Amino acid sequence: MKIKQKYDNSAYLMILPAYLIFSVFVLLPVFIVAYYSITNFNMYTKPELTGLSNYIALFKDKDFLIAVKNTLVYSVLTLFPQLAIGLFIAILLYRKSKLLPFFRISFYIPNIMSMVCISMIWLWIYDPTFGLLNMLFKLFGFSIQSWLQDPKLSMLCIVIMSIWKNCGYSMVIFLSGLTGIPTSLYEAAALDGAGSFRKFVNITWPMLRPTLFFLLVTGLVSSFSVFEQVNIMTGGGPLKTTTTIVHQIYRRGFLEFKMGYASAMAMVLLAFSILITLMVFKYGSGHDTDVS
Repeated sequence: MKIKQKYDNSAYLMILPAYLIFSVFVLLPVFIVAYYSITNFNMYTKPELTGLSNYIALFKDKDFLIAVKNTLVYSVLTLFPQLAIGLFIAILLYRKSKLLPFFRISFYIPNIMSMVCISMIWLWIYDPTFGLLNMLFKLFGFSIQSWLQDPKLSMLCIVIMSIWKNCGYSMVIFLSGLTGIPTSLYEAAALDGAGSFRKFVNITWPMLRPTLFFLLVTGLVSSFSVFEQVNIMTGGGPLKTTTTIVHQIYRRGFLEFKMGYASAMAMVLLAFSILITLMVFKYGSGHDTDVS
């Protein structure tokens, strides 16, 4: 016997605003950018179709290739330490104590602050003359450094700042994942004589895999779009060691007025983000949460 499901049409009306916002502000702009990417649009004259010339020029552009490499380096150097630190802090704070809410809020506050504000604070910390970091170096007898002006240190400085800002978000998500693990599993493991390390390896880690997968996907997409801290702290320098894909899109589109060329960069970034996300979905989802 077939069971007929009844749908309340009012539910579609309730989700319609969200779909309209997504269509107008996300989906439609994607199609517009895709069109501009095959034109010579410069925001002043009527765009003319140029075919794939923007894309061909793109992969011969040394600045863009450097930006792709820098973006990948930034993503790897920020994402995995950020997840590791967030998980470590979450495990430390997953206890019952009157002071824990204070520490949780303290670690999370940098995440809710604007990136512009955070970048200005760290600009002062990294200042070669009056910066806090060089003051500490002088105090302990180390030589001062030109942090953001040194091609060998500039990317690392931005990475450290980004990890500091975002690890609080990872901590909160991991804490929510930890609350979903049944305490009975830990009690049974304790009866079997399992220590803290075995509990983590055999219970905590497998049960947190969906949470880790979520953070991995969202973190990758977020790291590919890094822009504010680069534009404010280094401007892509020194010697283009910190320029990223989004920074190049901004420069080509809004400073050089090559909007068609910048649109081609944006479409490549979109395709790259989708490809990496699909790879993570295929090889890193790990739906099984069996506990041994």
